[in-house]
Amino acid sequence: MRKSPLTITAVLSGILAMATANSLHAAELKVIAGGSMTAAMNTIAPAFEKATGDKLVSHFDSTPNIIARINSGTAFDVVVVPVDVFKDAAAKARFASGPTIDIARVGYGIIVRAGAPKPDISTPDTFKKALLAAPSVAFLPASAAGAYVIKVFDRLGISEEMKAKIKVQPTPAAIAPAVAKGEAEIGVFLTNVLIAPGVELVGPFPGDLQQELVFSSAIAADTKEADAAKALVDYLKTPAARDIIKAAGMTPG
Repeated sequence: MRKSPLTITAVLSGILAMATANSLHAAELKVIAGGSMTAAMNTIAPAFEKATGDKLVSHFDSTPNIIARINSGTAFDVVVVPVDVFKDAAAKARFASGPTIDIARVGYGIIVRAGAPKPDISTPDTFKKALLAAPSVAFLPASAAGAYVIKVFDRLGISEEMKAKIKVQPTPAAIAPAVAKGEAEIGVFLTNVLIAPGVELVGPFPGDLQQELVFSSAIAADTKEADAAKALVDYLKTPAARDIIKAAGMTPG
């Protein structure tokens, strides 16, 4: 049976009203995330936006810059950041009370240019020799991961020798290209950002020198989008998001 023009108009009006209601309730979430979460979060964002209608506006940065950004009063709704951020008392005060939620973790490794000889880094002693033999090392010192790498240099007793070798990179994503182009002989950082064209992973840090950096989420205490922010945190724990995190070279949770 053919629907009357009045019936069709009513249906279209209902659809328009629903669309308008959804758009009115859509949130724009300001997200601050660690630089090493860039690939995972940029892949998760479209799926979350499609599922919820909300929009993510993300800022990726190093740990010191994230702490400075939060402490300067910059508005945000959710963070997915290295746990080191929560050790800063002033930054921690800007988060809603309650436990943080671990989203991803990843360990450390070394890369060389594709086709280059791979040094033996199977033990702390051979790892130390490989670092001392490399004329240049690309990484990002001013970050949570970089701070740990420097601690490893200290533990190995080679801090002074490494200072002259360090080729500071502006972002985690710049480390692999620097090695691929021959600007540094090796790259040292979180393994997920070292997986890139033109380089090869030598291996992880050996023995008890290995450690995982954990990225955790929290909601801003003063967010006006608490429900949407919680929805994002919940979404980051779904099987779909976990698969994306795995594909980005990280371990979920």
